Amino acid sequence: MHFISDALYWISYGLLVPVTLLLIYFFIRSLFLLGAFFGQMMQKRKNGVIVLQAVKDLNNENLTTIGDRLPKSKASLVSRYMRDVVEARNSQARVDYLEAQFEIEAEKELALSKTLIKMGPMLGLMGTLIPMGPALVGLTAGDMETMAYNMQIAFATTVVGLFSAAIGFVTKQVGQRWIDQDTNNLQYVCDLIEETK
Repeated sequence: MHFISDALYWISYGLLVPVTLLLIYFFIRSLFLLGAFFGQMMQKRKNGVIVLQAVKDLNNENLTTIGDRLPKSKASLVSRYMRDVVEARNSQARVDYLEAQFEIEAEKELALSKTLIKMGPMLGLMGTLIPMGPALVGLTAGDMETMAYNMQIAFATTVVGLFSAAIGFVTKQVGQRWIDQDTNNLQYVCDLIEETK
């Protein structure tokens, strides 16, 4: 039994380095995500009003000219798909395909946020629990320096994991609202196409 518990201890302690490296990686990715999110928010603020106005003014008569009223930015996913859907209006199968493809691509934009939400706390908890063993050993041996060092690692990994998860949570919440709005706008264009047939 002693052998099994020692093996488990060394396996868990051996995971500390990979867990810490992954936490640092996700922390850096979350900072990049935050920067990209603010850039995307500025673009959405500018382009979102144009798209919303173009959709509000849309009817069966001016459906084919919606591409002229949409933002020309290549980064605007919904604008690109609206143009593609209007161009493919004669084929319902193609319109349905493009609508489904838009949802797939839009969900891909949230992939990193979802990963951070799940992996941040998971790795943070692992990073907290792994050094607790050596910290308790240091406490029983009276080695306060070892205990303090391991407790420092435990708290730091928790904070980094929760910070990454918090960025993931905020960016996912806002990003999901953007996707829902874009999906609604695209669905409206698809419904108008179906009406005109």
